Amino acid sequence: MMGSQKYTLKEIALYFLKLGTWGFGGPVALVGYMHRDLVEQKQWLTEEEYKEGLALAQLAPGPLAAQLGIYIGFVHYGLLGATLTGLAFVLPSFIMVVILGMIYQVYGGMSWMRDVFYGVGAAVIGIIAISAYKLTIKSVGKLNLQSLKVNWLLWAFYLMAIAVTVITQQEQILIFIGCGLIYMLVKSPPRWIKAPGISPLFLFAETGFWDYSKTTLVQIGLFFLKAGTFVFGSGLAIVPFLHAGVVNDYHWLTENEFVDAVAVAMITPGPVVITVGFIGYLVNGFLGASVAALATFTPCFLFTVVLAPFFKKIAKNASIKAFVDGITAAVIGALVGSVIVIAGKSIIDIPTAVIALASGCSLIYIRKLQEPQLIAVAAVLGVVIKMLI
Repeated sequence: MMGSQKYTLKEIALYFLKLGTWGFGGPVALVGYMHRDLVEQKQWLTEEEYKEGLALAQLAPGPLAAQLGIYIGFVHYGLLGATLTGLAFVLPSFIMVVILGMIYQVYGGMSWMRDVFYGVGAAVIGIIAISAYKLTIKSVGKLNLQSLKVNWLLWAFYLMAIAVTVITQQEQILIFIGCGLIYMLVKSPPRWIKAPGISPLFLFAETGFWDYSKTTLVQIGLFFLKAGTFVFGSGLAIVPFLHAGVVNDYHWLTENEFVDAVAVAMITPGPVVITVGFIGYLVNGFLGASVAALATFTPCFLFTVVLAPFFKKIAKNASIKAFVDGITAAVIGALVGSVIVIAGKSIIDIPTAVIALASGCSLIYIRKLQEPQLIAVAAVLGVVIKMLI
């Protein structure tokens, strides 16, 4: 895999440091920037190397953009390249969310900050709803009769996951795995099932900067490790896991604080999943932020460096593809369910409902509009509305 290099390790690390600092627009935009810069302009990667990395990022768990970045580092520089590009890509946005966490700890209780997030929280609901819709069309199928007929089982997983998430308001990891296994058995049963004699083998200060609890730190590590293992494709797929854990199970954050945390991820560059750093900071200071981020990105890193050398063989395995398709349909259903749950608690009056609706419509009809711009407008609207009420 490590052939003749057209760039140095320092150059590729610096590129991802810059992308992590200035790269806005979510996972689809970020992988688009990588293709434009590294394949078309710099020609550091071939089209085939890029496509292999993108396919692996979609097939294995992990936030799409971060996973592709780690793979690109691995292509010519192995484990060291994967480590440096991954750190360079995530570090700028991690530093930003920690600083925002410090500011939030100091000013979060003040009326002007609440007014800002009054509008921002509503806009976030609209943004996530549109993202969930796009993910549904891409991964489950288009909203038409033909798609329902062809992908009826994926639609069944999707609808079941919505219902279970809305009713239980908890992460249902066993359901996701079950959906993956069922779809694999229906679409492409692996050979070891067809041959009974063979055993299966699974490879599978005021700011609170230094305030932390050892017990909570362990809980944070285990929880975010589990969440990071089940993020497929979009960073927003982690939202239902985080919401169920940090709000409902552990009660680390209130509903409003959680929506604020998602908003922070929207206004910072780099991977959306970096919201885990902000959440970790609010729960347990700087160490909480560090452990949350490390635990979330570790599965993504390990899957990439372990699977990359064998990926061409894995990519052709229809059983693995079917397993991932089944899980993805259920995870996206859970994301839709979490949007419904969060919206029910965050949209509290007519102004917030209007902002949420307008945010979703704006993303559909104004093509060049970016999420950070939309959130800035919503913040100003929140302050203005609160002044008038």
